[in-house]
Amino acid sequence: MKLLFVADPLASFKTYKDSTFAMMREAAKRGYQLWACEVQDLIWRSGGRVMAQQARAITLTGDAHNWFTETERADLVVAEIDAVLMRKDPPFDSEFFYATHLLEQAEREGARVFNKPQALRDHPEKLALMQFPQYCPPTLVTRSEAAIRAFHAEHGDIILKPLDGMGGTGIFRVGADGMNLGAIIETLNKGGAETVMVQRYLPAIKDGDKRVLVIGGVPVPFCLARIPQGGEVRGNLAAGGKGVARPISERDREIAEYAGPILAARGLLLVGLDVIGDSLTEVNVTSPTCFQEITDQAGFDVAKMFIDALEKALNEEKSA
Repeated sequence: MKLLFVADPLASFKTYKDSTFAMMREAAKRGYQLWACEVQDLIWRSGGRVMAQQARAITLTGDAHNWFTETERADLVVAEIDAVLMRKDPPFDSEFFYATHLLEQAEREGARVFNKPQALRDHPEKLALMQFPQYCPPTLVTRSEAAIRAFHAEHGDIILKPLDGMGGTGIFRVGADGMNLGAIIETLNKGGAETVMVQRYLPAIKDGDKRVLVIGGVPVPFCLARIPQGGEVRGNLAAGGKGVARPISERDREIAEYAGPILAARGLLLVGLDVIGDSLTEVNVTSPTCFQEITDQAGFDVAKMFIDALEKALNEEKSA
């Protein structure tokens, strides 16, 4: 079976923690052929089918640094691949958006793409949580400075973040004194030109921003709590947070078992729910991570669960 990973440049992978690499390693154990391309390699000519131009066939070496060898380059018809795994990291910019349209055309030609391109477009990672209001903290999405100031006046301690950020970039906390609120609004909404998400600050962040993975609608039994360090308000690993694997709580499970099947039915095989305390704060769908940290610390093989779910989804589509 051939798998095509649409991902960031292979040379940029940090294999000791990269979840896409963990998927590749598990697939290779099962004898799958691994192919990789980048978003810019997708091409569609009028009258033709969507192609992955000069895709790379790779084998894994087991070496932490020179971790793959390239065995072949070829122009692949995407619809002729057994499964396509869309693993391009955020931000969800125009190029990502266009790539989902090319992959959706490939689906019309017979491709099986995970996560489903339409579902990726329909679930912007910050906005998707608003579909589950019973679990999210008080949240506002707006361009309006006046609306943000009113929200701050109501809640006193707030978090502001851009809708297209990742890894904790552009996140600000403003306390009851309102210090620098105006400057932060100007920075994030760019004079009313861009939309901002504002949430009530959750003190439970001190215990970690938990990444709860949901695969095929089923929660992974362990999460990774990303704990802020050194006075930071952000727990993101990219912002210096410390990752600690823990069993999911009853509340984590409640959220995951409610949202997970809904999202899976929409074509989202893999979802990363971010939970602070008892509140859902983000729904990550583009390329959720933390496979290796959970596996290394808790001993639960997340990549195996994922490839099992991928195989099940492919078999269900064949029998449908």
